[in-house]
Amino acid sequence: MKFPRNARIFRGHFDAAPFAAVFFLLILFIQLGSLTYTPGVHIQLPVADGFVGTEKPTVAVAMDPSGRFYFDNHSIAENDLKLQLHKKIAQAREPLALVVQADKDVTKEMLDRITLIAQQAGFSEAVLATLPSSLSPAEQKRSK
Repeated sequence: MKFPRNARIFRGHFDAAPFAAVFFLLILFIQLGSLTYTPGVHIQLPVADGFVGTEKPTVAVAMDPSGRFYFDNHSIAENDLKLQLHKKIAQAREPLALVVQADKDVTKEMLDRITLIAQQAGFSEAVLATLPSSLSPAEQKRSK
């Protein structure tokens, strides 16, 4: 049995208006998507090469430019931070290292303060988290 074929090659004029409308809607959604609120604290790590990490298990503490501490994804007061770090040391089976994720605008006095807190809690090592120069924020924005 033969079926009739109705397929014909389109030979009419090409209308670009629907494609242009979809294209402009796509641009509009991309623009509006960049304006959405991203929760959290934005911390820009300093850029440096040649720093060595640690082989010990780590505990991370973040610090923003205004001197607030963040531990386990929550803002925390200085005294509470001491208690939480002391608990982490007590629960650990081997020595821990503290990774300080400090913003690049944090002063030396603030870094000294967190190092002192770490020593009082029982940490023997504190490491400053940095970005390698190949991943600097300016290059990250260009790659996105």
